[in-house]
Amino acid sequence: MNREEILAASSMPLASPSYPKGPFRFIGREYLLINYETDPELLRAILPEPLVPDGNRVYFEWMKMPDSTGFGDYEESGCGIAALYNGEPCNYSVMMYLDDESPTTGGREIWGFPKKYGLPRLKVVHETLTGTLHYDDERVALGTMEYKHPAKALDPATVVQGMKKLNVNLKWLPGVDGKPEIAQLVGYHLEDIDLKFAFSGEARLHLVPHVNCRLADLPVRKYLGGMHFKADLTLPYGRVLHDYLAETK
Repeated sequence: MNREEILAASSMPLASPSYPKGPFRFIGREYLLINYETDPELLRAILPEPLVPDGNRVYFEWMKMPDSTGFGDYEESGCGIAALYNGEPCNYSVMMYLDDESPTTGGREIWGFPKKYGLPRLKVVHETLTGTLHYDDERVALGTMEYKHPAKALDPATVVQGMKKLNVNLKWLPGVDGKPEIAQLVGYHLEDIDLKFAFSGEARLHLVPHVNCRLADLPVRKYLGGMHFKADLTLPYGRVLHDYLAETK
């Protein structure tokens, strides 16, 4: 394997890559989003500078992804914070849990998604849209929402505009000496969005404290409602918004 072949690789291990090159297209990605307000001091402690809170709003999400180029079929759950980057509204990803190695590895290595292994599930149980998350055999999250009430259908243009919002991750990777090799805020925008349906509704969320799955560290103080929608979309590569290591150079 020569230098050109090595530099053209998509991911480790080079003999059998974990994922191909992007961008990545998702067909029929289904969401359950539960929006709520949390404790402002706890939120500020988790949100990295130079991001600032946009209110005290947190979103908890389940995503079912049955058809993803390069990543296949998997499910995901986690939480994020509504924030501002230089005055621009954005969503900051705090914790994410997946049931598949390829998108876990790819998400962390490329965009800095804060991904760990877990067992999220999103399904309809009779009249209730239900999301569960298990970590180390324990259920750590339960989300429920009304299922497709016709009077609560959302305006498609408004939902798509929200999906195009700036998304931000904190990408942190060590070097071989254990010191930070990469410490960046990374931004990206979803593209080529084709919305299938979107509904709002009453929703509830139960979080169980767990030392290695700290979703309950952002407790629910006030419910702001739920959203259920499905779309095709493209996840492109991102860009560096802020380089923490450059501050010391």
